[in-house]
Amino acid sequence: MIKWLSGLLLFLIVGAAQATVSIVATTSAMGMLSNTVGGDAVSVRVLAPPDRDAHYLSARPSHMAALRGADLVVAVGAELEIGWLPAALQGAANPSLNPGQPGYFEAAAHVELIGVGGPADRALGDVHPSGNPHVNMDPIRMAQAGRALAERLARLDPANADRFRANAESFVRQVESRMPAWEARVQGAPGVVFYHEDADYLAFRLNVPILGFVEPLPGIPPTARHLRDLVRDLEGRQGVVIRAIHHEERGARFVADQLGWPLYALPLDPPLGANADDYLNLIDQWVSAMAGTLSQ
Repeated sequence: MIKWLSGLLLFLIVGAAQATVSIVATTSAMGMLSNTVGGDAVSVRVLAPPDRDAHYLSARPSHMAALRGADLVVAVGAELEIGWLPAALQGAANPSLNPGQPGYFEAAAHVELIGVGGPADRALGDVHPSGNPHVNMDPIRMAQAGRALAERLARLDPANADRFRANAESFVRQVESRMPAWEARVQGAPGVVFYHEDADYLAFRLNVPILGFVEPLPGIPPTARHLRDLVRDLEGRQGVVIRAIHHEERGARFVADQLGWPLYALPLDPPLGANADDYLNLIDQWVSAMAGTLSQ
């Protein structure tokens, strides 16, 4: 009897140690946040690889299968995934992940957004009236979202609540420790032309001037006239051009070559399976690019 009880106790202990909250993250940045806050108490599956534009994914059977068995979906939000996540959730038939349920989490819902209140008119491009969704490009906002995610995980797994909160606070400290060096590095930076309105959060956080965009409107490919006008408006000034790796090079290259500015291509999201260091190192690359000091 004693041996049987000992075996049962060991089974329960091992089972508890292996128990995880199953998370499906829409992007690798959300996967990083989930791994950072959840630690080994969660398992994480990422739907959008970092070399893809998360605006334009399509709902796939593999997405639905992953969501069907998940306890929590962690999305960027602010309609970034509006073109495919609702369809994937519907196909998954997992009501606990529906918006408004404990199993649905949006990072953008827990931070202040920029660009709120624009017209909901797709003729004006890839607009987001609820606000710019690219909150992953601001480490401070990501740290805030991490705290909110810790509370959501604590609700789903109360036994690990203290661990989740401690992990979130550790991430906050890591971000705060890097901010002074980032701010110093871009001190006096002349400004940047982005391809898309995606790294605006980081530029605003560090007070780097945004001089323009390669796209005439968000999500609309650049025309020759727009590129010529952009070059004309910026002639005689200094700056850099930065595009995300999934954006085409030609328009950004034209602007950079005409102005004699450096051109950088960087990912918007960290690698699959990224941890906090991977994410902060990615931000470090963007900061160096905005300062014009990143090796090309």
